[in-house]
Amino acid sequence: MNSNTLENAVVRLLRERPFYGHFILNLRREQRPLNGKGAGVTVRDGIPFLAIDPAPFNALTAPQQQALLEHMVKHLLHLHPLRRKDRNLHDWDVACDLAINPGITDLPEDALLPEYYGAENGLAAEEYYTQLVPPFDAGNLDGSGYGEAELSERGAAGNGCGTDSEATLDSHALWSDADSTPLALAEETVRSITRDSLKGSDGETPAELRQVIDTLLRPSPLPWRLILRQFIATAGRTGRRSSWLREHRRFEHTTPGIRKQRRLNLLVGIDVSDSTNSAGLREAFAMELLQIARGRDAAITVLYANSRIQQISSFSGVPGIVERYDGGGFTDLRPVFDYAKTMHPAPAAVIYLTDGVGPAPARMEYPTLWVLTAAGEKPVPWGVELRMEI
Repeated sequence: MNSNTLENAVVRLLRERPFYGHFILNLRREQRPLNGKGAGVTVRDGIPFLAIDPAPFNALTAPQQQALLEHMVKHLLHLHPLRRKDRNLHDWDVACDLAINPGITDLPEDALLPEYYGAENGLAAEEYYTQLVPPFDAGNLDGSGYGEAELSERGAAGNGCGTDSEATLDSHALWSDADSTPLALAEETVRSITRDSLKGSDGETPAELRQVIDTLLRPSPLPWRLILRQFIATAGRTGRRSSWLREHRRFEHTTPGIRKQRRLNLLVGIDVSDSTNSAGLREAFAMELLQIARGRDAAITVLYANSRIQQISSFSGVPGIVERYDGGGFTDLRPVFDYAKTMHPAPAAVIYLTDGVGPAPARMEYPTLWVLTAAGEKPVPWGVELRMEI
């Protein structure tokens, strides 16, 4: 793939559709085969990914590439990969494309539209799904519930596998990766990217996205403790990996065993500058960390920092306390992440309680949860934002 192809498409979006362009820039990117599809999106371990298959992406015209990227953004804004559990996969895949394709210009000719099904525009994916799946259909969830022969020419009648429908514009096979991410955590991640994209585009909201963005940014209140626990649970799953050095008990030499990290290592930064000097805030946060450590085999390193690291403490599943440290001064968020790079084993995730005001690294390879004060602001585009209100 010409390394400039995707970049050129993003530049065009930044110029013509800035919100979409900034949203794409906030996604983790990878190249991989996608069974003839040019692109796909998913949420993996709480992190949104954009996958590109070079050959089919290059085969599209420049306007079609732009349309495909807009299509990717809409799937994530609607959380489509997270909402298909326990549904007929093929029909859900088709229904999601029907919900977002109208209104996107320059789509490839084989893109699915509601009119092909005799349906109206503007419905939600669940409404299209209800029309696709016949009543009382209790058949195989992998196949298609819509068997109309006239749709076969477009591949919309289903191919029976349900893992990567030929009908959809992009690859939906990646969506199975999202099953490990709780919906509430994924929603927080997408909400954070949306805020950053609005800032980058000077607050310009595309007319066709206004309703979904307004809904996303004004969600029903979610307990901050729930998001914190889901983030840590997701970070813990990333420590489970296959190993051919250890045989699988049941399948002997034909299947790799599972090597588990003995302990979930977390690095917690606590901003001790004046802006976060709230006893209630810090104590509530500390008590929740203690509960998490007691409930699983976790080793937690706590750094108390303002412009530099002032104090280091650690605790695990055994009874312990999180100390109170009042440091004052201004905030530099970088020392905590510099410390993370020196840890062995490396932390599974970084959790930082702060108001977000201060310099931070331009990028970071560790999953990061910014636990912000009520009036705080996320300092960088990367990481998941959680606003803690007590």
